[in-house]
Parts: sequence; structure tokens; C-alpha cells
Amino acid sequence: MAVESPDSPGATGPGVLTVGLGGALGAGVGPGVAADVAVNGPLGAHLLTWTYAAATAAVTLRTDPFAAPAAAAADDEADSGPPSSVQDAIEVYAPSGAPADLTGALCWLLEGLGEREHLAVTAYLDPRADAALAGLRPLLARHTRRPVTFTWGPRRPEHTDTRGRHLQITGAVTDDLEVPGRPYTFAQLQAAQAAGDRRALAGRERPVLRLHLTKRAAGVAQLLDTAGRTRT
Repeated sequence: MAVESPDSPGATGPGVLTVGLGGALGAGVGPGVAADVAVNGPLGAHLLTWTYAAATAAVTLRTDPFAAPAAAAADDEADSGPPSSVQDAIEVYAPSGAPADLTGALCWLLEGLGEREHLAVTAYLDPRADAALAGLRPLLARHTRRPVTFTWGPRRPEHTDTRGRHLQITGAVTDDLEVPGRPYTFAQLQAAQAAGDRRALAGRERPVLRLHLTKRAAGVAQLLDTAGRTRT
């Protein structure tokens, strides 16, 4: 996972290998946090190094980091049923066994992380208009001793894992466009991709908590506030 700065929550901890990229500092030296490994070199060398590192990790974890995300038909329903609860601008779709409310579901997700697991947050939103949501990663990382990753959906192949819990965030769309030459819109395509990811993770028996923002800006602010006050 990439963190905001060397001393960000989740950068260190049990079972975490901290890697410093770029610069001229060696391992064990760094501002705020001493990296376990320092990787310095030109861009081409980094591309080769981290491709090899991903393949090595996949063999160790017995998973395929380059597996294609599950295909989803454009007319798939985004929701498999009614939300477990609705709190202001957020609909909570809690998995079986999890509390129905927002705070309880988040605590359940964090508290259930095993020693070899991490929390993967995927946001099917607008990376520009909803950019503030990226601040969710350090807030959640403060409340768990496990790594927390954040990416904008759809999930890229390297985020397809079998050793984590998942928080999926979707949002209502007010301005939509038709996909040229296709019988569906971009919002329908994005919803289908999110649904496909949930099905793929469910097939691997990975817990997935979905939060749907009925109002984007208000939902982002509410989620950040709730995560900041969550205690595990």
C-alpha cells in the first residue's frame, strides 16, 4: 500500500514491511520513520522491480495479482436488496453478522481483521470531485494495527486479493452520459463493475461492507466524520 507520508498511520506495525522509494537514503534511515528497505533508481528500474515484487508476493500468498476483475453485464442490478440501515446521506449494506448501523459496521470490519489480513477500501466515485474521500485511509488506519489500502474503482488487477476485508463505497449519480455505441450509461457500467467486484469477493468468502452515498458531498463529509470518531 502507498501512504501519504513516512509517518502516516499504517506505515509501520506488526507484519508490515516499510519500503522507502526514491532519494538517496538507505534502509534504516528516513524522516520520521526508518524504512526496512530502501529502493532507489530510475523509473525503468522501478517498473521492473515492482512488477517482479508483485509476482513474488503472489506466489507467496498463493493468489494471482494479474487476474482480471470479474466481468459484469451492464444491466446488472447494483443492489442485491434493501440497505440494512439509512443514516442521513449514507445507505449501509452490512454483510451477514455485521451490525446494521454505520459506526457498528465500520468497527466490525476493523475489529475482524486477522494477523495476515488488511483492509481494502475501493471508492466507485469521482477521483476529482470526491477527492476528499482519500482522507478516509489514514483515519481507518489509526484504528487498526493492520494495513489499510485505498483505490478508486473499478479495482485494478493488483488489488484483487484473497487475504483482506473490503469496504466498497458507491454513490448516487445526478449527471449521467450514454456510452457511445452501447445500450447503457456510464453510471450503469460503473454500478455493474461494482456489483461484479462484490460477487467476485463473495465467491472468495471475503467480507464486504458497502456504503452508498445518496448525496455525494454530504456523504463524504459524514463518512470522514464517522471514521474520525470510530473507536475499536
